[in-house]
Amino acid sequence: MPIERPTASALAQIAAGYGLEVTPADLEHYRVAADDSMAAWDLVEALYAEHAPTPPNRTWICPSENDNPWGAWFVRTEIQERSDGPLAGRRVVIKDNTSVAGVPLMDGSTMLDGFIPREDATVVSRLLAAGAVIVGKSVCEDLCMSAGSHTSKTGPVRNPWDPSRSAGGSSSGSGVLVATGEADLALSGDQGGSIRIPAAWLGVVGHKPTWGLVPYTGAVPVELSLDHLGPSARTVTDVAQMLTVLAGADGLDPRQTSSIEATDYAARLGDGVAGLRVGVVVEGFGQVNSEPEVDETVRAAIERLRSAGMAAEEVSVPWHSNAPALFSVIAFEGALSQLVDGNTFGSGWKGRYDPELMAHYGARWQADPAGFSESVQLTMLAGRHARNSAHGRYYAMARNLERTLAAAYDAALRDYDVLVMPTSPIRATPLPDPGASVLEVLARGTEMLANTAAFDVTGHPACSVPAGIAGGLPVGMMIVGRNFEDATVLRVARAFEAEVGGFPRPNRSEGDA
Repeated sequence: MPIERPTASALAQIAAGYGLEVTPADLEHYRVAADDSMAAWDLVEALYAEHAPTPPNRTWICPSENDNPWGAWFVRTEIQERSDGPLAGRRVVIKDNTSVAGVPLMDGSTMLDGFIPREDATVVSRLLAAGAVIVGKSVCEDLCMSAGSHTSKTGPVRNPWDPSRSAGGSSSGSGVLVATGEADLALSGDQGGSIRIPAAWLGVVGHKPTWGLVPYTGAVPVELSLDHLGPSARTVTDVAQMLTVLAGADGLDPRQTSSIEATDYAARLGDGVAGLRVGVVVEGFGQVNSEPEVDETVRAAIERLRSAGMAAEEVSVPWHSNAPALFSVIAFEGALSQLVDGNTFGSGWKGRYDPELMAHYGARWQADPAGFSESVQLTMLAGRHARNSAHGRYYAMARNLERTLAAAYDAALRDYDVLVMPTSPIRATPLPDPGASVLEVLARGTEMLANTAAFDVTGHPACSVPAGIAGGLPVGMMIVGRNFEDATVLRVARAFEAEVGGFPRPNRSEGDA
């Protein structure tokens, strides 16, 4: 379909928006020139139509309420391309911010309701090539802009340890389906803690890889520099096996370098941990909203690292306390530019875009911006205010300070092999009531990010493992490593898992929700 040609009145409105004073005569000249320019847009569309992929014919169903007691499934599928491979027969669920061709992608938002992608994400192609069975897509928070489990337009995702509480997010469905055993493995995503928070609150293992280790191609972006995809599973071994399949450059994602070394992360689990040095980051404990039970449980878990043969001692990283501020500025202004104004994929980077998704999303939100969740609306309001007031100055400062923050962790990691702290300073919180205030809805989506968000900014690998149970709810311990030394992080996680004899599951069955 040819692009719509500009009218004089449309250009006059655009000019007014930019504060341009254009005479009617000049406006007509601009209209003629713009009209002629649109021929390039028409040719690009014709050329793209010759190369656009055709989606496969795949079967999917929407689960009934009886089959979805936790609200964690978005759709169910049964997709398998081969019966052999390192993940042969393993049941994998895909977070619904990631494209499975021919299967709906909603990303928890009305803005993408009804959209069906044409191509598999790179990670989905790799999972299928490894013999995995894609058993469905998991519910996530609205556009992944909350670390709770209450903003998805499909409804809240409930925590099987206590159905009145949050499952954590934004990879809420992925975490729940692994925790309940409905899936063996889950693909999750992380921009501020969205793999690790559900892992901590649900008692599973969630690994945020080094930024750029796993290609993001085919997933809905939030902010290019914060976007991560990674594995969630019941055990560290399962996470390591899945990461081995997911990792590596695909040549389509600007977040990646071409020099990523292939690693068998599962094989590296057996390298041993005797003598490894663990830095216990003091600023990760005793925060304003920290629960004493969480700090105590994680400190007890650190004792088990010592009993496994590691040396652990406290280390101060004062810049850790500044990380939430850097994250907030980058997330607000960056997501405004990419997720909102840029219709998710934005511009200015080389790689694979999804033009159909951008068009679907852009038309939806321009027709009904009130359909955005409270967290996205806050991003639009606060981010636009900051951008209009300071013209991107604060975003630029935060980006420059990111190097100082990363250097602070790197300095500690020169003395220690890994750093540890609580994943979340608090345990799973109650889900907001349907009539909750905007402030409560927003708080339930951000109050747990004080430790996790830092490593989305710096890109360091970070894995949450179940540290123990406090008051009937899981507590997570986060293990952080040097960039691209994910194998060491997972080795420490596996040693802890072996030391405690494995991780508990929720006692509730599906029917108990």
